[in-house]
Amino acid sequence: MLERLPPQPPDALLAVMAAFAADQSPDKVDLGVGVYKDERGATPVMAAVKAAEARLIAAQHSKAYVGPAGNRTFAAFLEQLVLGADHPALVEGRVATLQTPGGCGALRLIADLIVRTGAADEILIGAPTWANHHPLLTSAGLKAQPMPYYDITLGQLKFQEMLSTLEAQREGTVVLLQASCHNPTGADLDPAQWSEVAAVLERRRLIPLIDMAYQGLGNGLDEDAASVRLLASRLPEVLISVSCSKSFGLYRERVGAVVLVARSAAEASVGFAHLQMLARRSYSMAPDHGAAIVATLGSDPALVDAWRTELDAMRTRVNGLRHLLAEALAAEYGDRRYDHIATQRGMFSILGALTPDVVTRLARDEHVYTAPDGRINLAGLPEARVGYVAAAIRRVVP
Repeated sequence: MLERLPPQPPDALLAVMAAFAADQSPDKVDLGVGVYKDERGATPVMAAVKAAEARLIAAQHSKAYVGPAGNRTFAAFLEQLVLGADHPALVEGRVATLQTPGGCGALRLIADLIVRTGAADEILIGAPTWANHHPLLTSAGLKAQPMPYYDITLGQLKFQEMLSTLEAQREGTVVLLQASCHNPTGADLDPAQWSEVAAVLERRRLIPLIDMAYQGLGNGLDEDAASVRLLASRLPEVLISVSCSKSFGLYRERVGAVVLVARSAAEASVGFAHLQMLARRSYSMAPDHGAAIVATLGSDPALVDAWRTELDAMRTRVNGLRHLLAEALAAEYGDRRYDHIATQRGMFSILGALTPDVVTRLARDEHVYTAPDGRINLAGLPEARVGYVAAAIRRVVP
């Protein structure tokens, strides 16, 4: 049987991680893998998360299954984080939330649900987008169609082209949107642009699938959720994929959720039942530990406040690194070609000058590692190495 399988090419980002690990240079800098790192290059466990986990372990009396729907306290806390406690959809009971193995699990379950409805067989995906969006969604049977989003060379949004593409879609088309901290570009729509997008979605009767992976790391918890809350208030149906990897630092715990906003409480209940069935057929039961940590944290206002403070500090640090790198590059080049880095948000930015050949030379000659598409993770840049990275980029990109 296995002899029928062709060789599988290695995952490009995993190859970058392996190359960085093997590099013996003391100058090496990892801007590739998408995790938050502190000034020492470590990915710490947040203190509030650690306190919640300790409390959980002390109180937990069973490791029995939690069921396909997952932890309901976790789901309720996440709904309030994403939509706000007084959102009309929540008040009217039109929201259903199912815990998943990470945001990836949420995206795949949503894709399975879309296919199961028979209402759509295509999904509009912005270009560029996170590398895993296409395989996750198309593996369920959806066909990906491109939507202009960002000009890598110019470092700016293709907003009017995006609107024109949305206007041309037929009713019921599903559109993948990122709530904030766009991966890989760092370029988000502003509130006025989100209002225009909402108007087109509403007028053309399109269905948004919102990927929300970085809440709190852009402009703030509520600010980063504003796009989701806007669309959920204007549209009858919204599909939301949520990840807790970055906001809670729970990368390896694989904590996520599907949040459905439906036309009615009855339709939300039906959608939730189908999600449970799809989960049962896919991985059977939801994992417990990570979601239980978030549920424990969310049940204690003091821990929530501590977590918010830590998240604020992480966001402030990353945004500060953006400004430092933009200034360092301006000093190296004598112009402001990279100023957009400072105005973007979240962990990532993508530099059009970092072509595949340049990415290879940057790693080989300068020991600076980025994603193969030129995406850099600002959250992986130590402040002490900003000048070194800017000079390295200048050496390989005249």
